[in-house]
Amino acid sequence: MVNITKVGCLTLLLVLSSCFNTYDMTNLEIVKSTYEGKTSEENGANLAKYVAKDIKWTEAKGFPYAGTYIGLEEIAKNVFYRLGSEWINYTFTPDTYVADGNIVVAIGTYTGTYKKTNKAFSARVAHFWTLEKRKIVSFEQIVDSKTVAEALNN
Repeated sequence: MVNITKVGCLTLLLVLSSCFNTYDMTNLEIVKSTYEGKTSEENGANLAKYVAKDIKWTEAKGFPYAGTYIGLEEIAKNVFYRLGSEWINYTFTPDTYVADGNIVVAIGTYTGTYKKTNKAFSARVAHFWTLEKRKIVSFEQIVDSKTVAEALNN
């Protein structure tokens, strides 16, 4: 379970990411490490450790943070910071992974409560990760954004 509560540290992680050594993990293990740490900070540290500097991160059309962001700093500012500041207990819970070569797909459920409306939601989601030489070069979100949008509206 990934709870997005303390994501302000991602900017710091940009600086620290060059300090980490990577070892011979599979692409599946790398992606799992961004979801299955003991804390959201551990998940964020693993993401920072494995992203390419020019990672291309795409949030789905219809999702509140829709768009494509390049680099961890842009992703942190436009996605993670907003998830952490605008939602209560925003969480992605993966239940299935599929790995094929340099592609890993995580399938699961988003849940959370939007602070401004106090409305909760649950939505199915798939995350498509592409890796090259043990670095995450792209991420694409596919999500049932209807329930998310409903939580945003009074």
